[in-house]
Amino acid sequence: MRTAEAIGLVAAARTDADLFGADQPARRYRELVAALHPDHLPADPAVRAEATEAFIHVTTRWRARQVTVLGDYRLGALAHSGDLADLYDVGDDRLLKLPRRPTDNDLMTREAHALRTIAERGDPRYLPYVPRLVDEFRHRDAATGAERRINVLATAPGLHDLDEVRRAYPDGLDARDVAWMWRRLLVALGLAHRAGVVHGAVLPRHVLIEPDAHGVVLVDWCFSAPVGGTIPALVPGHEDWYPPEVAQKRQCGPGTDIWMATRCMTRLLNRHAPCELLTFAQGCRQRLLDKRPDDAWRLLRELDQVLDRLYGPRTFRPFTLTP
Repeated sequence: MRTAEAIGLVAAARTDADLFGADQPARRYRELVAALHPDHLPADPAVRAEATEAFIHVTTRWRARQVTVLGDYRLGALAHSGDLADLYDVGDDRLLKLPRRPTDNDLMTREAHALRTIAERGDPRYLPYVPRLVDEFRHRDAATGAERRINVLATAPGLHDLDEVRRAYPDGLDARDVAWMWRRLLVALGLAHRAGVVHGAVLPRHVLIEPDAHGVVLVDWCFSAPVGGTIPALVPGHEDWYPPEVAQKRQCGPGTDIWMATRCMTRLLNRHAPCELLTFAQGCRQRLLDKRPDDAWRLLRELDQVLDRLYGPRTFRPFTLTP
């Protein structure tokens, strides 16, 4: 197809069918792109300008046609790229979680099972501390035949992970600011543990906060296990974040999550953190699982006692990610 012919076709097209045809739209698209590509245009400035405008129009229209539909969901923008899956905006404050490899389907199943279990057994007052499972289904790729397990999760605006917090405050936070995050993270863990679920990957990237309202949501339950089970895998690049029982494939328990959560919190503290709070943290990270606290809600009461001795009655401290 010549450049002049392609320019005329684009100018005359009123619908995608006019532009790309009905029989072999991909072939027509390739022909148009080849004829209009800036690298293949004549020297005439007027022709180049007209062809470039047509090229942009063609590529924009083609991309708009390539919207992916999985199940009942039309994928929007990529919202987040996680450890093993990509999360896409599908509207109505929901994210579709699509694993990059079918070999991770078992981990997606773990997440769905964990969230269902917590929703069924957990205290309804604290369910906002974990994502809500909206839907789960299988999708088979028509081209490759690969089947993937997909989870659809309800989301909330204004959430930021603890890695973002650390980047905003490279010298660390006042212990009073860390305190509200720590308290709410223990609530989330207590909710899960009472339902018989261990998160298994309490890492900074999985702890999301809402700064203004002091909210916390613990996400990515793909590495979860029942209390007394074994964690299925370690998040690559974070092997040193785990307590010994995980790498050794021994039984996990509430203390497994408490170990990791404690490290998330102490990592945020600045160098002025009170010794009593650091001693409390040290007690949560005993090497042996049976020596650690095993009840997150009871541990929360102990933390409150420490904070009360240090700072007196709790007061609301505004927090921002723009220090």
